Amino acid sequence: MIPPGKENLPDLVRLKGDERVFGWMLHGVRSAERAAEELEDDIDFWEVRGYGTWCVFERESGAFLGICGFMERPDGRGVALRYALWPECRGKGYAREAARASLAFGHRTGLKRIIAVARDENVASRAVLTDIGMTLAGEFRNQGHRMLLFESRG
Repeated sequence: MIPPGKENLPDLVRLKGDERVFGWMLHGVRSAERAAEELEDDIDFWEVRGYGTWCVFERESGAFLGICGFMERPDGRGVALRYALWPECRGKGYAREAARASLAFGHRTGLKRIIAVARDENVASRAVLTDIGMTLAGEFRNQGHRMLLFESRG
């Protein structure tokens, strides 16, 4: 896992433009232009806060797997753990490994409360969050979806 740089833009454009991946994410699929803007935001976020979203790569091959890390939720709920990996990565433990490492890093940097949000129907994401020790802390509705709020207190 490495903080994103401009060299990661082609991978991020493909990932964020894919409905299978970003169809689940807040604000959905991104255009190439929006992905570029978000990359700039992610770079700035790291610079200001000392944490953020990482690009996730497979150790052996160096293949880009997706993203994992932190964002400030625009709805004011707090700093949120998020992850989005290629569907081909499912069932291999990559999301759990990246999310667990991110959560530990976030608490080491001083984040007392880290949240995560998953759609109720996203069983795989919910399983990752509970497996890494996050607990259900509430729910809300967003665009017709029941959203589950998880938290970790460090």
